[in-house]
Amino acid sequence: MTPNREDYLKLIFELGGDENKINNKQIVSGLDVSAASVSEMISKLVKEKLVEHSPYQGVQLTEIGLKKASTLIRKHRLWEVFLVEHLNYSWNEVHDEAEVLEHVTSQTLANRLSDYLNQPDFCPHGGVIPGDDQPVHEEKRQTLIDYPIGTKIRIARVLDEKELLDYLVSIDLKIHEEYMIDEIAAYEGPISISNGNKTLAISYKAASTIFVDKL
Repeated sequence: MTPNREDYLKLIFELGGDENKINNKQIVSGLDVSAASVSEMISKLVKEKLVEHSPYQGVQLTEIGLKKASTLIRKHRLWEVFLVEHLNYSWNEVHDEAEVLEHVTSQTLANRLSDYLNQPDFCPHGGVIPGDDQPVHEEKRQTLIDYPIGTKIRIARVLDEKELLDYLVSIDLKIHEEYMIDEIAAYEGPISISNGNKTLAISYKAASTIFVDKL
């Protein structure tokens, strides 16, 4: 399978998981490609039985597609753990490096890397790392935009997107931190959260990609 096809499968999982459908516009934005290119690739993936596409509803992975995406995601997230724990990368620096490494990593190397890292369960962004030849299943969580003012939450997972991670670093938000939701601005304005150490105003767009646990 080509790296381009693998990137499509991985993004479809990142945005839709193993159950939800996503639309072509989300893929255009996520991969920074043209709408025509997305339509062409989706048609190919449907023919290869890697995705299912329903007009006006969207696209989702088939069982075969999920298995292939899981293999790639496992390699990607293992490399992210290695880069953070052993080469002192920050969590916003690892995505592009892991993108390169995942496509040239054999199953044997992935297994040895997992053993070397003591078989980690999660990547630096909170994503699940599946076992060898196992499908990846993210825990069902709501995002920051789904809770009202006064809710106490813990940051559990964020989408593995370079632009988003750079933004989160710039406002000093970290995984596993706990906050209270203080204010939600009207018309999809920023969401203000705080704890005893800091107060943050998070854009609505970013908040929609931050998965949290309610405390």
